[in-house]
Amino acid sequence: MSGYCIACQEKPQPPRVVVVGLASCFGCQLQITNVEEHLLDVLGQIGLRYWQLTSSEPMPEAFDVAVIEGAVTTKEAEETVRQLRERAGAVIAIGACATTAGIPGMAAAGFSERPGQVYDLVPEACGDMIAPQPVGAVIDVDFEVRTCPVDSLDFIDVLQRALYGSNKAVPTRTMCGDCKRNETSCFFGKQQLCLGLVTRAGCGARCVNLGRPCNGCRGLSPDANLPSAREACERYGVPVADFDKALEMFNQVNPALAASE
Repeated sequence: MSGYCIACQEKPQPPRVVVVGLASCFGCQLQITNVEEHLLDVLGQIGLRYWQLTSSEPMPEAFDVAVIEGAVTTKEAEETVRQLRERAGAVIAIGACATTAGIPGMAAAGFSERPGQVYDLVPEACGDMIAPQPVGAVIDVDFEVRTCPVDSLDFIDVLQRALYGSNKAVPTRTMCGDCKRNETSCFFGKQQLCLGLVTRAGCGARCVNLGRPCNGCRGLSPDANLPSAREACERYGVPVADFDKALEMFNQVNPALAASE
């Protein structure tokens, strides 16, 4: 006999994954579980070593992929994401809070005055707070899953790219072009504000297809022309002030927004 034994052969270990939540509603972490029939397939491809939402156990020292939800709003969070970057082969930021600072980012302007107004009696309540910022402002991020909340299948697609590699291009065009290609009726023609003309494409214009204007949750497109967008508002009778105010929800910390004002 050769002595060959299947049970004795060392099996390759699946990629070790940790999921960490920062300042957010944790909705994106919940959303990535809504993959229904794909859930067992996903779990069969990874070794889920830590999930902050479901476990009180400490995070392991060694892992391969770090999935991060939420904005960075404290010094502790800054140190957490730096440690994740040092120890992970790939970092995935999921949701608007992690990729654009999202809703927490709305507090960035004049932030130094805010903690004292809210936590004046217990300044240590939320740790050493800093102005909210996206994960990518602190560390290099390898992959992003945008929108608020994330789409479950989009997350699976990006996770597969992180695990197995992919040269798939990430769209940078504005969502407005998708509507034109699909011959979708434009909200501006109805004198209704829609942020699709400056928002990064890639969501399939889901809100617009459901009859709702885009609220910009994927963040500003690198191709966005804000002065031209403001001219479009004036041309179609949409208040420019409403446009600028709407942009703040998911783009408050984006330098392009400040530069255009």
